[in-house]
Amino acid sequence: MTSAQLRRALRRHFGFSSFRAHQEEIVQAVVAGEDVFAALPTGGGKSLCYQLPATLMDGLTVVVSPLIALMQDQVDAAVENGLRAAFLNSSMDAGAVRETWSRLARHEVDLLYVSPERLANGEFRDHLTDWGLAAVAVDEAHCISEWGHEFRQEYRNLAILRHEFPDVPIAAFTATATREVQEDVIQQLSLREPLVVRASFDRPEITYRVGRRTDEERQIGEFVASHRGEAGIVYRSTRKAVEATAERLRAAGVAAVPYHAGLDAETRRRHQAAFVNDDVTVVVATIAFGMGIDKSNVRWILHGDLPRSLEAYYQETGRAGRDGDPAEVLLLHAPRDIATIRWHIGNMEQDSERERAERNLREVLAYVDSAVCRRRLLLAHFDEEHSGGCGNCDVCRGDVSTEDVTVPAQKLLSAVVRTGERFGAHHLVDVVTGEATERVRQLGHDRLPTFGVGGDRGRGWWLSLARELEHGGYLERQRIEGQSRPGGFRLTSEGRMVLAGKQTVVATASDAAETQRRSRRSSGASRDQAADATPLREDQQRLFECLRQVRRRLARSRGVPPYVVLSDKTLKVLARNRPTDRAGLLRCHGIGEAKLDQYGSVILRTISEFLASGDCRSTGDDPTLDA
Repeated sequence: MTSAQLRRALRRHFGFSSFRAHQEEIVQAVVAGEDVFAALPTGGGKSLCYQLPATLMDGLTVVVSPLIALMQDQVDAAVENGLRAAFLNSSMDAGAVRETWSRLARHEVDLLYVSPERLANGEFRDHLTDWGLAAVAVDEAHCISEWGHEFRQEYRNLAILRHEFPDVPIAAFTATATREVQEDVIQQLSLREPLVVRASFDRPEITYRVGRRTDEERQIGEFVASHRGEAGIVYRSTRKAVEATAERLRAAGVAAVPYHAGLDAETRRRHQAAFVNDDVTVVVATIAFGMGIDKSNVRWILHGDLPRSLEAYYQETGRAGRDGDPAEVLLLHAPRDIATIRWHIGNMEQDSERERAERNLREVLAYVDSAVCRRRLLLAHFDEEHSGGCGNCDVCRGDVSTEDVTVPAQKLLSAVVRTGERFGAHHLVDVVTGEATERVRQLGHDRLPTFGVGGDRGRGWWLSLARELEHGGYLERQRIEGQSRPGGFRLTSEGRMVLAGKQTVVATASDAAETQRRSRRSSGASRDQAADATPLREDQQRLFECLRQVRRRLARSRGVPPYVVLSDKTLKVLARNRPTDRAGLLRCHGIGEAKLDQYGSVILRTISEFLASGDCRSTGDDPTLDA
């Protein structure tokens, strides 16, 4: 199929004039019957890579998705674009299941979403042949790999697809995968010479910030207040913290709801629907409990506790700014978070599991403690190089204070050498702070020249410095044969350069309160500098609000989330361009033929009335919007 033909189909169904990076080559491969592994960032347009081929191929495309709660929205969005889409999952009543099976038997479905459990059913797979299976798309493919952060055992059963359908192409998609996970997924699915695409994981529209959690209630409250009226997610590590944070936000006048596994299924469904439908602006959720959110206009994410891994953190922050407009994320952490995570690690049964969790924790600590560009560290996790100086994180914007810690570093490095390069951070800190514990006395380390040389600073500061020296490559942990946990610290060549006075060390300053104040002062500016962030003029903003009212009414009448009808990005294009005929509408981003037929007359009337009166008094009460 030619590039011109694909672009015409893209415009007809999705209203887009061009493909995003890598989309066209992936679509070409799927249509040609080739296997694919594609790692695309959240917001990179993964769904289009299998939805568009489904409109161009003869037969049924099956999409495997782990999030049942998200399937309805995914299908609604596809149907709004004119696709013949459906889903089968355990949330459906018997009548809805029978109707979908009937449509499949009549070959009236081109795109079918199912859970991995459904696909594991042999009887269901037998029917796929009758329905004319043309392709399989495995979404959230990192769930297949035990090295991934969301491994699901039932995803391993997908390996049977290649055996039973040897001629059907399989395309695996993920928004977060290291190369280790990539190779595991390719092997598990038996992909044959797949097209491998690894897009940049950089999300230039997101501003990354990190701060020490010193006054939890004030810090969370002030950050949320700075984004008043904007949709956002607060992640907390426990159900108790989720409930407390949601209650405090409600008391402050913020429309917030909790979301965690302790709530019954109906309450979770209701709270998620309220957020997706713009009835509330904030959802407070546990990090550990997956929440299917495909909402495109999430403007901010706040982590109130330390995440368990950089991969999970990237996935969670990736829910912001999916429409490409500016978004801001903030991670707050405190020393007790480390103790909590290490307690959970200690309770893990398998050595390999504990080792992996320890490695994940060290990577997270390197991210939050470092004075290096946040993007550089985050992308390095996915084996992607970044030169730093992104201009859109707290470090690069100058919001993180730094200090020369060469002398304290030399004291700690000296303690490492004088104690034989075999002890961990806590014992070393006992030595430099002059803490004469029983172990210190037994080993005679209270008689070392370095004993007590760091008594002018607190224990927490020294522990933080030890982490920074490890993350900066000045210290490394020794590996002890036969043990899963690493041994004590030893100096690297870089560390010996520092100890010899031939190299300096710069670290983040400990004045967390000042860092927080500086972050708040510059947060608005950073949002305005992200990609495609040209602000709407005052009159354009009024029309945008009018169109939002109309979209809300249309969404309610159709029983779908507002962003499924039209994205915020499309509304902004309409507010700027103000088309006055159907041809002008079709030239607007996000409006294809299906949406033109469904909403064109209402949109044109809204714009016409606004141009005539300067407001939208009539649109809010227009009964035709509820038709």
